Amino acid sequence: MRWVVRLEAAIGGLVQWCAGALVLACMVVLFSGVFARYVLHDSLAWSDELASILFLWLAMLGAVLALRRGEHMRMTAWVNGASEQRRAYFEALGIAACLAFLGLVAMPALHYAQDEVMVTTPALEISNAWRAYSVPVGLGLMALFAVFRLLRNSSMKQAIQALATIAVMVAGFWLASPLFMQLGRINLLIFFVGVAGACVFTGIPIAFAFGLGTVAYLGLSTSMPLQVVIGRMDEGMSHLVLLAVPLFIFLGLLIEMTGMARAMIMFLAGLLGHVRGGLSYVLVGAMYLVSGISGSKAADMAAIAPALFPEMKKRGSAPGELVALLAATGAQTETVPPSLVLITIGSVTGVSIAALFTGGLLPAIVLGATLCGVVWWRNRNEDLSHVVRVPMRQVLRLFVIALPALALPFVIRAAVVQGVATATEVSTIGIVYSLLAGVLIYRQFEWRRLFPMLVDTACLSGAILLIIGTATGMAWGLTQSGFSRSLATLMTGLPGGATMFLLVSIVAFTVLGSVLEGIPAIVLFGPLLFPVARQLGVHEVHYAMVVILSMGLGLFAPPLGVGYYAACAIGKVNPDDGIRPIAFYMLALLVGTFLVALIPWISIGFL
Repeated sequence: MRWVVRLEAAIGGLVQWCAGALVLACMVVLFSGVFARYVLHDSLAWSDELASILFLWLAMLGAVLALRRGEHMRMTAWVNGASEQRRAYFEALGIAACLAFLGLVAMPALHYAQDEVMVTTPALEISNAWRAYSVPVGLGLMALFAVFRLLRNSSMKQAIQALATIAVMVAGFWLASPLFMQLGRINLLIFFVGVAGACVFTGIPIAFAFGLGTVAYLGLSTSMPLQVVIGRMDEGMSHLVLLAVPLFIFLGLLIEMTGMARAMIMFLAGLLGHVRGGLSYVLVGAMYLVSGISGSKAADMAAIAPALFPEMKKRGSAPGELVALLAATGAQTETVPPSLVLITIGSVTGVSIAALFTGGLLPAIVLGATLCGVVWWRNRNEDLSHVVRVPMRQVLRLFVIALPALALPFVIRAAVVQGVATATEVSTIGIVYSLLAGVLIYRQFEWRRLFPMLVDTACLSGAILLIIGTATGMAWGLTQSGFSRSLATLMTGLPGGATMFLLVSIVAFTVLGSVLEGIPAIVLFGPLLFPVARQLGVHEVHYAMVVILSMGLGLFAPPLGVGYYAACAIGKVNPDDGIRPIAFYMLALLVGTFLVALIPWISIGFL
């Protein structure tokens, strides 16, 4: 197997360098557009077009890296409960299922790219094939690394069993295609609930589960060519506003590396560390501030937990209590701009991202207040006799040190609201600001970490964007089947009007958030339900806040919420320890979500 390992390492290294260079190139192109427009008073007509081409290549190569590193999002709660031997079989089965999807769409992707050869881009005046060929190239590299993973991580017996299982299932569905042609809308249950749902629960990456369900539905029960799926994937992944996803992910890694996040936390700890539950309040406030910068929940928690948890444990806080509050604050800050979920919901529903950024600030404060109420109640008897109060002079010094970091969320928001930059471009302003602050003010910038950060950014971005692509294809299939019209009719016919619609949406998106995570659920159901909300007179920004907070509840609530397990991994705490304390915090978040749903002013009062 040595030649396999060497070949995989060589190709993987090349893909890493290309992906990292693409992240850097996207930053430079977008910032050049902002600089030319507002400093040189000129516009680069080609900047957005070039960024779009680079972005699709970045999305595909990032998805390749995520498959190579096993970092595609998936639900593993059920698989992790199985025996070690059965768990290894399901790992092999997941890779085999990915190979099945990649094999089914390989030729349609190639034909799609070939059709784009004759199309010329308007600004650069080059063939659109330079952009479109990223899809078949990315899919081919994913298939190659899936084979490498199967050879490296599974025994020959497990690999053959997994491949045979998938082959038998594909053949069985293909032979039954005449029957599916006669079932009409029952096929929606079979493929989008049965096939996709079974794939998700058996640990197959969510992006590939959605892709398999969509390809099976279109290929076996309709006369639509599979090339349509590739077109929808391209459309979903290459929306220029989504370029903010990798750039904000990189920004989150950057503020941790430059010490900006630590400066904010030290100031808050000095200000509140001497009161009962003081460091818990610091955790709530720090997550609010850091979430407003990074946009990535994993980056938020990873920046804060190592700085606060050791001192909190010294003061007697139980590890389960700490991880429960960390997960709850992750759910609380889902609406703090520039959240990736806000950017995604704006891109798939057409809601103004600037309005979403403005509307998301107060709902998170409301939920933070409910969490602080629980913190006060649970820490009302804390012994502070051994805690030394930080002198006010030292607190003021910490404030001065933290001021550049504290100003960054407001710089980002002001740049969007004042029209200096779009929601996509503003991330580059944040990156340049953080670079200057790290080098000139905090004097903390590790150049050797720059390339790994670029690669990590590409990897996480690819995992997110591939889900958006396949979920866009699934949403299109649901729309074409007439399901969206039926759903709209059902939801508008609910007794109680808009209030009942909001309450049902809270329940539905809490469940969806626990199973699919936030972004896939948004892409899949946002285009279907937002028109219903408008029809019932619910403001689209108000509805967006209700939906996002509900999904945050599901995402961070055990036993299914993957965000909770991410918090446990970051805090190095056994998940069983946090089950009891997190119930209090989740109840507080639910109360806060109902308040946001019932009082629209909280979401739209400052628009």
